[in-house]
Amino acid sequence: MSIDTWLIFLVAAIGLSFTPGPNGLLALTHGAIYGVRRTVFTVLGGALGFLIVIAVSMFGIGALLLVAPDVLTVLKWVGGAYLVFLGVQVWRAPAIAVAASGDRPTASGWSLFQQGLLAAVTNPKGILFFVAFLPQFIDPQRDLGVQFIIMASTFIVIEIVFELVVAALSQSLQPLLARAGRWFNRATGGLFILIGVLLPWQL
Repeated sequence: MSIDTWLIFLVAAIGLSFTPGPNGLLALTHGAIYGVRRTVFTVLGGALGFLIVIAVSMFGIGALLLVAPDVLTVLKWVGGAYLVFLGVQVWRAPAIAVAASGDRPTASGWSLFQQGLLAAVTNPKGILFFVAFLPQFIDPQRDLGVQFIIMASTFIVIEIVFELVVAALSQSLQPLLARAGRWFNRATGGLFILIGVLLPWQL
């Protein structure tokens, strides 16, 4: 993966992390209910889940490339169309909101870890997204394992930082999400539409 491609992937991964989804919402709610220290377990579970989903998506694509090398071009165009569709859905989505918490209940770290893990691996939209998203950045001439390490570690580090920040700011973020969440959704939705339109032509 060239540095230019990685920088585009970095921007796209940041946009993906900032897009409202099950794990971001879970970090927000757990931060408000259990506090940021307990939510670390939720975030780590989600990180493992994303690692599994990225591995399944990427190496599944790699297996297809061995049998049909031209399939990457098809995946780029189909994936680009899906990213445009997803961008429109995010653009139109209502702002996420979480009720303010009262006294914080208790939950085991393992229970929170499982919730984060399951939120990532059981979301079919997440799997479809990565199947659409990753081919835009795969270079079939380079080692797929190295590209997996680069892309997975980049996305997971961004996601962990984002979810921990969301958890830490959960109480103060709720009024902001209620007030400006629609505009935020439009910004991130617009980013995915742009990626879906431009990247199949350029990579």
